[in-house]
Amino acid sequence: MAILDPIKADVLAVRLIPNLDRGLAEQLKSQYPEFNPTHRSLGLITANIDDALYASIDESTKMADVEVVYARSFYAGAAHASGPLSGEIIAMLSGPDPDEVRAGLNAAISYLQTEAWFYSANEDNTLAFFAHTISSTGSYLAKAAGISRGQALAYLIAPPLEATYSLDAALKAADVEMKVWYNPPSETNFSGGLLTGSQSACKAACAAFRDAVLEVARSPLNF
Repeated sequence: MAILDPIKADVLAVRLIPNLDRGLAEQLKSQYPEFNPTHRSLGLITANIDDALYASIDESTKMADVEVVYARSFYAGAAHASGPLSGEIIAMLSGPDPDEVRAGLNAAISYLQTEAWFYSANEDNTLAFFAHTISSTGSYLAKAAGISRGQALAYLIAPPLEATYSLDAALKAADVEMKVWYNPPSETNFSGGLLTGSQSACKAACAAFRDAVLEVARSPLNF
């Protein structure tokens, strides 16, 4: 694998519950207030790369009448998953009927396969980063970042040192504001942040983040 080759996520398992049991729906509502009690259908999806799926389920909220009920990374990442279909993340989408949830799941899968992925920062593919511009946020990431739906985001993730150094470079290179800092270590031992600004500014921030990660990868002891 060459530097900047894409590292794409694999969807590991997908299921649709057309009519959610009332008891389970009540538990979801009690633990996750964002769960819409009028939603009777639930979609479940796992993948082996978390941030790519987070971006992809945000796309779901733009393409179908669904909401992200729950999305969480697993501790220590896909290499230490609880089973072969667990991967690095589980996400749950709710909707008013099975057709909407199916459309949301299909939108997430399509985006994961064609738009959102990590990149290799070195020749042996042991250092990876995520520098992804979301031109128009859906409801999920807009809420996570505390911005209005439709605003642009730079979604930036890397190992902890690389992420911290490169976030500073991204913030200095573009007219963007950091809305979320994922301080190290995350569940998967990465770090990063969500930055907002114009679409062009977010793209510039992603480019600066990428260049800074590559700089560290080339010369990790050069300070």
